[in-house]
Amino acid sequence: MPNDPILVIGASGKTGSRVTASLQKRGFDVRAVSRKSKIPFDWNDKGTWNKVLSGIRAVYIVHPGLGSSQASDQIHDFSLAAANAGIKKAVLASTPDDGSDFSEWMRTAEKHIVDSGLNLTSLRLRWFFQNFSEDFLLPVVLSGELRLPAGTGKEAFIDADDIADVAVAALIDDCHNGRFYDLTGPRLLSFADIADEITRATRQQLNYIALTPEMFITEQLAHNVPADWVYTLNTLYQNIAHAKLEKISGDVEAILGKPARDFSDFVFQAAKDGVWENDKSV
Repeated sequence: MPNDPILVIGASGKTGSRVTASLQKRGFDVRAVSRKSKIPFDWNDKGTWNKVLSGIRAVYIVHPGLGSSQASDQIHDFSLAAANAGIKKAVLASTPDDGSDFSEWMRTAEKHIVDSGLNLTSLRLRWFFQNFSEDFLLPVVLSGELRLPAGTGKEAFIDADDIADVAVAALIDDCHNGRFYDLTGPRLLSFADIADEITRATRQQLNYIALTPEMFITEQLAHNVPADWVYTLNTLYQNIAHAKLEKISGDVEAILGKPARDFSDFVFQAAKDGVWENDKSV
């Protein structure tokens, strides 16, 4: 029903937290859940699902393991549970189609949602600006060197706030039902471009060092980064290095009625806020 709560899964994450805040600011009732929320939700514990699904009108889905067969299977079961609970709409944080096994499992997850009878809006996302300011690339930036195996490839990095605004639009307006949106920033950037922009904004030198995949894996494992995460990251960097996603979409502007935020604007504000000051830690 129109006045029923909107469920946000992954509400402590970069997009989920923003979707929650935006919906609440607009006056919507939100049931924001994660493994540590008051009403807990755990993808690996089906016993937590029914309670969060009860009385919900729509759901924003973030699955941390999407791109795997296990996650796709969980999306299948969750979608059926959501449909049985009377939910009509789902907005999924997804990824573009790059021809990899990863994206094939994403397409399977999308199909599971549609086959369950839910109205799906799929948001196929690119790398977030905020990876550099509040996630795994923040300590890398603070180190002064982006030592990554991305070559000279470029990506259409996007602001998490734009993603959240699109997600909210899709959750509250049925005109987005059945749509698959490719959400990108307004221009393509290499990691060398990223380093130059952050250097100019902070007046602190940040260098991009293009590593081979083998060098990157060896360095990360030597720093005790979990192997699964290292190999996943390496695959994502290789997608950039081989220009698999070097294209820009106008979907953000078409949906929001304003251009997608530019990385330069994000960098200026983050630097002004002191995100990359040298005495800060993660």
